[in-house]
Amino acid sequence: MSMHILVVGGGRVGTALATLLLDSGHTVTVYDERPSVLSRLRHTFGPAVVRAGGFTNPAALEAAGARSVDVVAATTAADEHNLVITCLARYHFNVPRTVARIVDPARAWMYDQAMGVDVAINQADLMAHVVAEEMSLGEMTTLLKLRRGKYALVEERVHPTATAAGRRVGDLTLPDECVVVAVLRAGRPILHDPDVILEPDDELLAVVHIDSAAQLADLLGPAHHGGEITVER
Repeated sequence: MSMHILVVGGGRVGTALATLLLDSGHTVTVYDERPSVLSRLRHTFGPAVVRAGGFTNPAALEAAGARSVDVVAATTAADEHNLVITCLARYHFNVPRTVARIVDPARAWMYDQAMGVDVAINQADLMAHVVAEEMSLGEMTTLLKLRRGKYALVEERVHPTATAAGRRVGDLTLPDECVVVAVLRAGRPILHDPDVILEPDDELLAVVHIDSAAQLADLLGPAHHGGEITVER
């Protein structure tokens, strides 16, 4: 579904976000107050995509289309700007969805529903989670996060010495909140069948709660240590 997104803040983060959204077929308006940045944005995206005005100026934001967009993304380099933008978007313009960039991690607690924020992106927090998952989950690949990150669609290859190797899928003691979706063998899918016997180098697709991912890794990874999982972002 194509959406109209207003990206407020045309710095490196806002420019990268706008580029990704435009490449995905969405309608994007990029808004900034700095003359030098506006000049660069017009050169990059064309004048039709770019709007000028103060970051926290309600009239200028409305002229940029804030009242009619599906999403406002506040990506400026100042927390105080981003929070005012999300407040205006939610409570003044009734925007259905807001996303905000957290600049100072110490202020992350301020980015909540009361400030009009639906989703807050804390880069430090994301990095911490990536490091923790990389260290604890080895080589399992996270294909998709579901339900606000509580569940994930994961893929892992069955190691030759794994506990699961040579066993029926139906006989596996799977962790809580884990469902096997399919088995890939030689690149071809075998839809979930409890009678399928897992062979070394089979790839198992499963939906699993993030708290149970390490247990699934133990089941499919080398028998002599915890499983191997690569979390991709």
